[in-house]
Amino acid sequence: MLTRNCFSLLLWVLFDGGLLTPLQPQPPQPLEAEPSEDASQVPSRRSSAQRVKRGWVWNQFFVLEEYMGSEPQYVGKLHSDLDKGVGTVKYTLSGDGAGTVFTIDETTGDIHAIRSLDREEKPFYTLRAQAVDVDTKKPLEPESEFIIKVQDINDNEPKFLDGPYVASVPEMSPVGAYVLQVKATDADDPTYGNSARVVYSILQGQPYFSIDPKTGVIRTALPNMDREVKEQYQVLIQAKDMGGQLGGLAGTTTVNVTLTDVNDNPPRFPKSIFHLKVPESSRVGAAVGRIRAVDPDFGRNAEIEYSIVPGDGGNLFDITTDHSTQEGVIKLRKPLDFETKKAYTFKVEASNLHLDHRFHSVGPFKDTATVKINVLDMEEPPVFSKPLYTMEVFEDTPVGTIIGAVTAQDLDAGSSSVRYFIDWKNDVDTFFTIDATEGTIATSELLDRETTAQYNFSIIASKVSNPLLTSRVNVLINVLDVNEFPPEISVPYETSVCENAKAGQVIQTVTAADRDLAPAGQRFSFRLSPEASNKPNFTVHDYRIIVVLYVALRRQKKKDTLMTSKEDIRDNVIHYDDEGGGEEDTQAFDIGALRNPKAMEDSKLRRDIKPEALRCPRLRAAAEDSADIKDFIQQRLQENDGDPTAPPYDSLATYAYEGTGSAAESLSSIDSLATEADQDYDYLSEWGPRFQSLAEMFGEEESSHPEKVT
Repeated sequence: MLTRNCFSLLLWVLFDGGLLTPLQPQPPQPLEAEPSEDASQVPSRRSSAQRVKRGWVWNQFFVLEEYMGSEPQYVGKLHSDLDKGVGTVKYTLSGDGAGTVFTIDETTGDIHAIRSLDREEKPFYTLRAQAVDVDTKKPLEPESEFIIKVQDINDNEPKFLDGPYVASVPEMSPVGAYVLQVKATDADDPTYGNSARVVYSILQGQPYFSIDPKTGVIRTALPNMDREVKEQYQVLIQAKDMGGQLGGLAGTTTVNVTLTDVNDNPPRFPKSIFHLKVPESSRVGAAVGRIRAVDPDFGRNAEIEYSIVPGDGGNLFDITTDHSTQEGVIKLRKPLDFETKKAYTFKVEASNLHLDHRFHSVGPFKDTATVKINVLDMEEPPVFSKPLYTMEVFEDTPVGTIIGAVTAQDLDAGSSSVRYFIDWKNDVDTFFTIDATEGTIATSELLDRETTAQYNFSIIASKVSNPLLTSRVNVLINVLDVNEFPPEISVPYETSVCENAKAGQVIQTVTAADRDLAPAGQRFSFRLSPEASNKPNFTVHDYRIIVVLYVALRRQKKKDTLMTSKEDIRDNVIHYDDEGGGEEDTQAFDIGALRNPKAMEDSKLRRDIKPEALRCPRLRAAAEDSADIKDFIQQRLQENDGDPTAPPYDSLATYAYEGTGSAAESLSSIDSLATEADQDYDYLSEWGPRFQSLAEMFGEEESSHPEKVT
């Protein structure tokens, strides 16, 4: 082979007219060179008038890679047509690897490679050659560039640069399901021979998987591979160059294939009956047991939902899923009582949450099991008959009086006696005692409602058989009031009255207080003291808890008339308990309404003002009946009765002109010849409850004159 390669690389040629003719096909020839200045001095050169061609050219050289011979590898020979073989021409070499990789014989032009070359490291070298005159050192030819290409041999095996590989495929996949594509790379020259032509095959992993020899695509080769049977597969892939022929180089890689889970298995209970023991003292909401169904699937495909099948036994329990363990956690919904029921039986169903429609034909993805719960009897503390006891006792009740009782029972099967005692926390508890056996509560000290109106303490009940088992209840005792304190005037009063005060005038309002707890509707009764009753100048009237002291005797002298001015009497409206606003009080009453009762103002509100003291108008005998005035007053009375803005006290309006025929006759004191002492006020009591207060004030006739009070 070496002889053949060397022979093909020889550049000895037969030339005509100074042109080097290579033995192998050439690339495009370089441009012809112009003649040099001293070309005419060369004997063999043509006349200077003729165009001179370049004296030497060559093709691409080849050198075999990985040469292992003992002598330098011959590459080729350079020769110029100006070289007559007499030693006057010198050949030089420059460029890639000149002097280090390649050398040239300056006289003969022979080129050698002085070390082994690797095409995968550097596939070609670019060099420059020149022929110079030995004596003048001047170039005989223009410098020319050439290439030495490293010829490939199959010295590299295919490599999987991305291996080893990891892949996955769902379990139960059909034959031919795509798994992964692998790719091997060969560093040899793909354009030269079959050194880089790779073929794939499976060395390990059959019959589960197959591979396309050209593309490297791996697919499943068996149907219904089950993850629950085998989950991991290791497939060994080979890539061989030279088209897989004998003598080719090969490389391998590993593909780790995992079967991913699908929900192809229903949950199953490992046994049909689960037995649990639950203490009767378990609190509501507490977990009392766990059961578990087994699902060989993985992840969300193994998630299980538990439920209690409706029935008589399961209404006291709930079941939830512990998502970390996929167990069914049974919890208590209602309290258990061993004495009432000792065992419960119900069914539990386990089902998958996430179903795969491809496997519906397998059957229902759920299972049922029976749960039997035995209630364990636990010794429990006594139970009070009430959550709170409320009792009442009158203050000043004799010591030792029983005011109530508490009751607690031991509900266990072997019932025990109960003992009671007060939970002593403060001095308040010492006011009462409890009978340890009967649970009756009695007073131990006199109670005073004005000091403490309510007591709140705890009673503890314990079992005689086990004193550590106790229960507690609150007792609330209300102390009832006894009327033991007389009412007292709130503050001392000092009252004065003018000597010319009118009878019936309010001179003082008196209030009283009682330290006892007043029941609803209780009233105080006010009256003058015996010593004050001997002087009938004053009297007292009760108004609930309030007393009004006013002058009871009326003056005997004649009073001036209420109107002494020359004003038009029709413009004055007088209220018996309101002195009005004088002439500016234009909204007191529209006198036009007297003349025309139908002309009434609907939007004006009453301007009555509650008086600080009663002032009584002068009255006169009733006049004759007058139908129009009577109707007018009756109409106004109905309006006031239904008026939400009316004041809460009586209000009476008198007019200068009242018509004729009034049943009450005229109430005006104008032109009246009678004095107050001459008036008879008994008729006021006949006018109904609206005038009751007025009748009481003027219904009494006093014989003596009022005296000045200081």
